[in-house]
Amino acid sequence: MAQTPLRSTSIVEESPVAGVPQRSSGERSEPERSGGTPAGAAPAVRVERPSAPDPEVVAKPRRRTFSAEYQIRILREADACEPGQIGALLRREGLYSSHLTAWRRLRDKGFLVAAGERRRGRKTKPSDPSVKRVAELERENRRLAEELRKAQIIIDFQKKVQALLSMQDEEGKP
Repeated sequence: MAQTPLRSTSIVEESPVAGVPQRSSGERSEPERSGGTPAGAAPAVRVERPSAPDPEVVAKPRRRTFSAEYQIRILREADACEPGQIGALLRREGLYSSHLTAWRRLRDKGFLVAAGERRRGRKTKPSDPSVKRVAELERENRRLAEELRKAQIIIDFQKKVQALLSMQDEEGKP
C-alpha cells in the first residue's frame, strides 16, 4: 500500500493590502513531506531529545552578587590583560565592562576590601568619651529629678496629715 502525501488545504483570505492572500493561522500551504522514507518502508524510530530548559521567566529574578574576593581577582586579571583580551575575559565570566568600571572606582576609594572587613549600612561615627559622659550625667539628672518630685509629694502629704491631726487635737482639747 503506497502512501500518498496529504495536502493540507488552506483557507486564503484577502488581506487589507491590495490583493495579497493571507494564510489562516495553523494552516500550511505546502504538502507535508515524508522525510525521505520510500513508500512502504518501515516507519523510523523517533528518538526523544533531552528536554530543553523551561523557557518560563522566573517569577522574581535575583540580582547577581559578587564577593569582594571575586571582584579583586577579576580586576587583577583585567589589569594583566593586553589590549583585546579584556573582551574575552568578560565573555568568559559573563560580565559587562560597566562591572569593571564600578569595581575600579570602589577599589580606588578603598571600599573594595576582603570579605568581613566591610559592613553594610550606615557607618558609625567614632565615639567621643565626653559625649558618652554627658549622656550618662543627663540620665542621672533625670533620675534624681524624678526622685525629688516623689519626695516633695510625700513631704506635702505629710504636712497635710500633720495639719489635720493638729486641728483634731485643738478641737478635742478644752
